[in-house]
Amino acid sequence: MSTQNPILDSKCPTGDIETRWDRHRFDMKQVNPANKRKFHIIIVGTGLAGGSAAATLAELGYKVTSLCIQDSPRRAHSIAAQGGINAAKNYPNDGDSIYRLFYDTVKGGDFRARESNVYRLAQVSNNIIDQATAQGVPFAREYGGHMDNRSFGGAQVSRTFYARGATGQQLLLGAYAAMSRQIKLGKIDMRPRREMLDVVKVDGVARGVICRNMVTGEYERYAGDAVLLCTGGYGNVFYLSTNAKASNVTASWRAHKRGAFFANPCYTQIHPTCIPVSGDHQSKLTLMSESLRNDGRVWVPKQAGDSRPVNDIPESERDYYLERRYPAFGNLVPRDVASRASKERCDAGFGVGPGGKSVYLDFAEAIKRDGEDTVRAKYGNLFHMYEKITDENPYERPMRIYPAVHYTMGGLWVDYNLESTVPGLFVLGEANFSDHGANRLGASALMQGLSDGYFVIPYTVCGHLAGRNLQPVSTSDEAFAEAEASVRQRTDALLAVNGSRTVDDFHRELGLTMWDHCGMARTTEGLQTAIGKIGELREAFWNDVRVLGGNEEFNQSLEKAGRVADFLEFAEVFAKDALDRNESCGGHFREESQTEEGEALRDDENYCYAAAWEYQGADSDSALHKEDLKFEYVKLAQRSYK
Repeated sequence: MSTQNPILDSKCPTGDIETRWDRHRFDMKQVNPANKRKFHIIIVGTGLAGGSAAATLAELGYKVTSLCIQDSPRRAHSIAAQGGINAAKNYPNDGDSIYRLFYDTVKGGDFRARESNVYRLAQVSNNIIDQATAQGVPFAREYGGHMDNRSFGGAQVSRTFYARGATGQQLLLGAYAAMSRQIKLGKIDMRPRREMLDVVKVDGVARGVICRNMVTGEYERYAGDAVLLCTGGYGNVFYLSTNAKASNVTASWRAHKRGAFFANPCYTQIHPTCIPVSGDHQSKLTLMSESLRNDGRVWVPKQAGDSRPVNDIPESERDYYLERRYPAFGNLVPRDVASRASKERCDAGFGVGPGGKSVYLDFAEAIKRDGEDTVRAKYGNLFHMYEKITDENPYERPMRIYPAVHYTMGGLWVDYNLESTVPGLFVLGEANFSDHGANRLGASALMQGLSDGYFVIPYTVCGHLAGRNLQPVSTSDEAFAEAEASVRQRTDALLAVNGSRTVDDFHRELGLTMWDHCGMARTTEGLQTAIGKIGELREAFWNDVRVLGGNEEFNQSLEKAGRVADFLEFAEVFAKDALDRNESCGGHFREESQTEEGEALRDDENYCYAAAWEYQGADSDSALHKEDLKFEYVKLAQRSYK
């Protein structure tokens, strides 16, 4: 079922793109400082998007309740980001600008993102660096004291600010420090170890959430004037990914079932530089930062099946295939391009390591050119992590890497104000779909999360608070009782199955199905197979899953069961979205749609839109709505990084 729907009003301003955001802010309704104290905002998630939003809104005077799934905001998955954050400061004086960052992001996303949103992201990027520096984030410095920049994929300029290989950690600590100040002042009510299980709507507007206290098992109700979802992406639908094990789709999926459209779920990023899978014992994978491709060179032996020790293979018998195929960008092509190239080499028999499922990332030239101490200063913590995991010394032999699921560009549909199709429900960071199209450029996730939290939502939430007649609500309202009863019923159903298979067993099988049929390469036959298998697996789950323990107690088995149950529902929409989009774009690669050189071939005539799926009930197919994408500034063209 497909419809063009007026509900999908992006609310994007018109006119010169350089002034759209400024004019939009001016035209929006405002909440004066004294009135801000009257409004209560519930923020779900405390990573970079949620943490920055909580700190900023509390500083402005709003009452904020912050719900954290971890025991501390410092443990949010944002902490795992390694390589850096983009901004158009042009400190290296190499020709960067706001417009170039905008252009690179639209092109990198393969022309499947809104121009207005992307330009705003580029526009506020410089403010993020100023904000973080003021908070004390220790960005790397050059000898003279100025902040250093390095290069990331999809760009021919150096615009990435970094804190060695722990940029996400340092940015998160900056946001956490700002949050802590507001907690101390009593403006943020911080609730750790809470998992959001439902959105509560009153008169059609999001006015609260239902949470489970993960320590006691108790259900809790929270009422407010707006709800902000900052809960990250859904990469763990693949079971093996670089995401933290607690990362899940539950908050977004439960909001979806309450009326929030899910946009472009099939847009998944496969990161090219991850430590390869080593066996069935693994529960997650480890990222090796894209920053390593600044100095590391990717290669495979020219001879298929070459089993010689890596340092015995002479230079003349090495195929630096990214440099060969894409001379203009070399090893710094976008992630989707690099990942597919690595897969192609391995599939053709040139892969290395166990099963031939890895390629080399070699630093010998950089060590010879700059010295081991210089390389250690840049990447020492990443090299140490690699050696701890693999027991191989990357200073003496190349790393072995292979692509893995890392990020999701799809998410809940939002308009220019970051508001979903549920009034009063705003979605920030990776949880929304808005800025990256079909492929995110490296170092842009941190940029989007902090952009949304520090510099977008403080303005746009005012339009909701001042523009709607929000009557007082209480957690004793019938809507809260109904939502809590629904959550309890689902939990009781999980505990009542009492089957023979573990939750992890089902999750692992789902992940394998998704990777085999919805991973780096997709076909009509494979996607149809996936849809059938997902349905069968979901039925088996509800008939044979075994969830240990009880309800109102500390129960990690129950937590995982709820998340996997949601993954099993979400995965079907994911696969149907991939099947419906019969083109290749960015990270969505349909083997039926490729150029003669094996690159992604878009179909702009039929698929130049954002797909937004509407939940129609458990026994009905989701409805597809389309938001047409228009390109006024970056003209549609076949991407080339040659």
